[in-house]
Amino acid sequence: MQITLLGTGGPKPDPHRQGPCLSIQAKDRCLIFDTGRGAATQMAAANISLDRINRIFITHLHYDHIGNLGDVMLSGWNLGRKQPLVVYGPEGIKDVVQALLERVYKKDIEFRMTEASRTGVTLANIQDIIKVKEAGPGLVYEDDIFKVFCEYVSHGHGLGISQDTWKCLGYRVKAQGKSIAVSGDTVACQGIDTLAKNTDALVLCCYLSEKEQGNIESSFIAEHILACSPQVGKIAQKAGTGKLILTHIREKGKEETKNLAQEIKKDFSGQIIIGQDLLVIDV
Repeated sequence: MQITLLGTGGPKPDPHRQGPCLSIQAKDRCLIFDTGRGAATQMAAANISLDRINRIFITHLHYDHIGNLGDVMLSGWNLGRKQPLVVYGPEGIKDVVQALLERVYKKDIEFRMTEASRTGVTLANIQDIIKVKEAGPGLVYEDDIFKVFCEYVSHGHGLGISQDTWKCLGYRVKAQGKSIAVSGDTVACQGIDTLAKNTDALVLCCYLSEKEQGNIESSFIAEHILACSPQVGKIAQKAGTGKLILTHIREKGKEETKNLAQEIKKDFSGQIIIGQDLLVIDV
């Protein structure tokens, strides 16, 4: 398998990091995880054809993870996609996709269908090719190459938000005898432990370095909202993963980024990769 980190930033616009998004490819198949800011453009930069991606998996409904979902769906369709594209995600993803197709971009879709019919171009009915499945723990998707599993993870539940109404997912992908876990946003919890156990690679959020956790706000984030250093090293070491790939990183200077790896080495003995946009990693 091959991972391409398409976006490794967070909710704050960062000119050096686009929003959360990555691809996992094996043979001729391509799975996309999250569609944050700049996802469609980053796919083009990575030579990932928008009309050929096979499945999209959304971890949760924060805007920095779904902000470019409409662009990804419509651009692939406008490029001539005919085969179905299935979007998986937590409870609520159906409402998001329905709103995008039937309200937000309704006039745009009507315009392009009219243009296509007048110019002799064949465009599929987008309602026929975009499918949505709300996912829960267990096997989510399987074909002759991939198996994708998911679990609920803990992201923001320390705020007192019920997991009954705010569901967040992480994923585990198996293919060709290898396994990769994609954390989404989470702190240490049973869900990420299950997903990451004995994986070849774990793509894990790491928003803050230990040195950045010097005030009440950042300490609360690290404890209740997003895994940060040194928590990520402990998660990876407990799981026994081979590669720890850090993403969802708050803007930092080069020296701060370098220090982040040094902090995590205290807790994790495997390979540490600090994510950068468009970085390609073989697994």
